[in-house]
Amino acid sequence: MDGSVVGRGCVALMLHVVYKGRALPLTWRVRQGPKGHCPEDLHIALVELVSGLIPEGAQVVFLGDGECDGTRLQQTVQDAGWSYVCRTGCHRTAWWDGETFRLDTLGACSKPGTLIELSEVLLTRKAYGPIMLICGWAKGYKEPIYLVTNMASAEEACRLYTKRFLIETFFSDQKSRGFHLHKSHLSDPQRLSRLLIAACLAYIWIVYRGSVCMKEGWVRIIPRRHRCD
Repeated sequence: MDGSVVGRGCVALMLHVVYKGRALPLTWRVRQGPKGHCPEDLHIALVELVSGLIPEGAQVVFLGDGECDGTRLQQTVQDAGWSYVCRTGCHRTAWWDGETFRLDTLGACSKPGTLIELSEVLLTRKAYGPIMLICGWAKGYKEPIYLVTNMASAEEACRLYTKRFLIETFFSDQKSRGFHLHKSHLSDPQRLSRLLIAACLAYIWIVYRGSVCMKEGWVRIIPRRHRCD
């Protein structure tokens, strides 16, 4: 789940399914407002909408950035029977082993290439949990990131979280590298939502045609041989 600016003065909050290196759109809601975090109620509404469409018995892992770490959203995902891995802010307060601390204190104790995991953590002053808290500092980065998850393995949670960035590829395809939805002069959320129907159907169709090209061996006759476009 992630949000992005569309049209004039609107933001689309979207939920995707990861499929072979692409994020395919499932559902979205468009609201008026500047770029930034959407209300938690909007996140919850999307999860509840999609949860009714998931086949029974399917294993689902919900991935989200820093705007998806609300405790009510975490509980909604938990109630749906899903696993989740979401980024959270270093300013958050947590309880562990009888102690209260800010998450950035974990970062102060770590260094690049380290992974700190704490189980049975209670998050925020509302003491939501228990959850697993992860402080991961990848080599080559200036600072660590903090994740909250209901999964049992920190390594698996980190591996799955890297798939979240595929949604950024979708947004660039819909905007600067493709349909330029951010330059539309539409400002009505309902009209922009309809425009997204067309753009997302076209996107899925293009991904499908690309898969056909791969399976049928057309790739060698379509791209230029001396460069990649």
